[in-house]
Amino acid sequence: MSIKILLLQARQQNDAALHEERESFAKLSGLAVEQVVPYDLLHSTPTLIDIKRYDALMVGGSGDYYVSKGNLPGYTAVLDLLAAVVADGHPTFASCFGFQLMVEALGGKIIYDPGSMEVGTYELSLSPEGAADELFCELPSTFMAQLGHKDRAKTLPPGVINLAGSKRAPFQALRVPGKPIWATQFHPELTRATNLGRFKIYLDGYAAAMEPELITQTLQRFAESPEANRLLTGFVQYLRN
Repeated sequence: MSIKILLLQARQQNDAALHEERESFAKLSGLAVEQVVPYDLLHSTPTLIDIKRYDALMVGGSGDYYVSKGNLPGYTAVLDLLAAVVADGHPTFASCFGFQLMVEALGGKIIYDPGSMEVGTYELSLSPEGAADELFCELPSTFMAQLGHKDRAKTLPPGVINLAGSKRAPFQALRVPGKPIWATQFHPELTRATNLGRFKIYLDGYAAAMEPELITQTLQRFAESPEANRLLTGFVQYLRN
């Protein structure tokens, strides 16, 4: 089965992570880069019909946009689209900014909280529901994951399942019950090397909220995250089955 996935991106054309993001999603999904088709949310919002032409939807991160600020062009239209995707039950995996969009689209609350910022590689813990989830059950009870965010979920939408959490952010992954729809605050598409590269790309933005000593400590916090990195190949295998 030849899988084709639509990847929603919210990145400026001069964002150094624009092409790397597509390549990372493809590589960690076990797909050729041509099988992951990018869609620029800064230009327009796709329709549900557009999305259903693909086997699945993925939603990536963001360099300059915050769900807490609602400053993405077409922000409300994107939320309405994701709510429609969930209602339809189309297979979806959303990461970081995508997770935050999904939380707001379904009635949860995202807040700007730099005091709980997670940048680097952190230990996450599965919830009991995560341990029973058909995708997340392959993870150990604690696992390392790549993170890079200042927004976080204060509350999850009613009815969704919380799959994992960390000390700073208790809501790190969600599942829409009974539907092949997952979203993670962390980045299963990033490795130590690519997450470290992202941090260096956006260092000026992070520096505004971090003392020089904290930046030095953060640079030492990047590690491998092999278990989390298997989630996307698991998602693609789910599609094939």
